[in-house]
Amino acid sequence: MEYNHGTVACQTWDLSVAYRAAPVLRRVNFSVPVGSVMGIVGPNGAGKSTLIKAMLGLVKPLSGTSGFFGRPLDQVRRRVGYMPQGTGVDWDFPTTVIDLVTMGTYGELGWFRRPGKAERARAMAALEQTGIPELASRQIGELSGGQRQRAFLARSLVQAPDLYFMDEPFQSIDARSQQAMVEVLYDLSAQGKTCVIVHHHLATVRDYCNQVTLLNGRVVASGPADEVFTKENIRTAYEAREGAEAFLETAV
Repeated sequence: MEYNHGTVACQTWDLSVAYRAAPVLRRVNFSVPVGSVMGIVGPNGAGKSTLIKAMLGLVKPLSGTSGFFGRPLDQVRRRVGYMPQGTGVDWDFPTTVIDLVTMGTYGELGWFRRPGKAERARAMAALEQTGIPELASRQIGELSGGQRQRAFLARSLVQAPDLYFMDEPFQSIDARSQQAMVEVLYDLSAQGKTCVIVHHHLATVRDYCNQVTLLNGRVVASGPADEVFTKENIRTAYEAREGAEAFLETAV
């Protein structure tokens, strides 16, 4: 194992994961260039979410390891942000959007400091960036699906990491919210930040991502979207049979 410095935001070596002895990931090796938007793409059950969770220490791998900016995660944890799926959130919890976003500052404040004016100002700036400042005082339970995702993204922005992991950020949201979030991804990339997103909609992969990792338990292909997001690689990743691949026509 050799860490790459400077040009690679994160990477894995021989990463394998199993749930109750059922293999999910098999010796996954991949790397994400600094400043890229990397889409992790593959069929249901391919291990896409498991991959980022294993990298972040949320799932224990059977074998292998991960590196971030040339170091183990515990040495650079504040440089890495994670936007999980919103399905596990208690949306009935009585809190406002601005309070939800301000939670992104807790990591740097520690146990004994409470957010003040500066932190709330950063939270408002993040809401401006994601296009929903008017929702600051709204209860989170009143938000639509797209608004919830944008609020989650704002919370990640407040953390100001150099590397963002996002698990299905565009799932079940309206086109307007998708466009607002894509613009944020482009802005982050232009600033030299790196985004790794689990993505399932093949027709928008090229629009949203400049790097792609096609995954189905193992890495089928990984690299620049123009090079690896091909019909042949997609067919392999999705195990598509002849005559059962009409979805490929909208993918590339």
